[in-house]
Amino acid sequence: MCFSANASFGASIVLSVIGIAAIRKVNKPAHVLFAAIPFIFAIQQLSEGFLWLTLPYQGHLLTQKIMTYTFLFFAKVFWPLWLPIAIIFLEKKEKRRKTQFVWLAAGVVVAVYAIIGLATHAVQASIVGHHIVYNIDYYNTFRKYSGLFYAAATVAPSFSSHIKRMWIFGATILISYIITAIFYDHYVVSVWCFFSSIISISIYIIIIHNNSIENNP
Repeated sequence: MCFSANASFGASIVLSVIGIAAIRKVNKPAHVLFAAIPFIFAIQQLSEGFLWLTLPYQGHLLTQKIMTYTFLFFAKVFWPLWLPIAIIFLEKKEKRRKTQFVWLAAGVVVAVYAIIGLATHAVQASIVGHHIVYNIDYYNTFRKYSGLFYAAATVAPSFSSHIKRMWIFGATILISYIITAIFYDHYVVSVWCFFSSIISISIYIIIIHNNSIENNP
């Protein structure tokens, strides 16, 4: 997250609480993947918190590298796969499930591209002002197409779902990305996660709402 180590660690704590609360509200094992999203966000923010602490010191290069790749793994590889998969497990209608697999395919493409890029190109994190900038050499080669595939995998599944109020989840992701892209163009990877708390709150709302529908059909 942008701003500071304290902000990242604080977000991690809040996200952990939301994640645990969401998981405890789950009625079916298949819903755990979706409910766990806030908790996984917390792990991602924790990694960036340690990155904030170690970047100013040359003696922690190994830790810096591990935390950099951990954060980028979640941002570039994990989320394009996990989000559509989590929603697929929620779907009850076969037609909607088939549509979700299209978005998952887009996620697989962008995740494979990211894995290859992270494995073969130099990646460096640095503090610029109150933000962490991730310099990823490979990203400029396929930037526009990669962004479209990423959006398809992380935003589209919510709007294609039959789950009540799932559009709220998709809308928060989309709005967060647009705001970040407009106002924080050079810090998109880091700042976008600033909105993860809002996204996580929407997850809790969706789970509670759907539990009430299932309990009172």
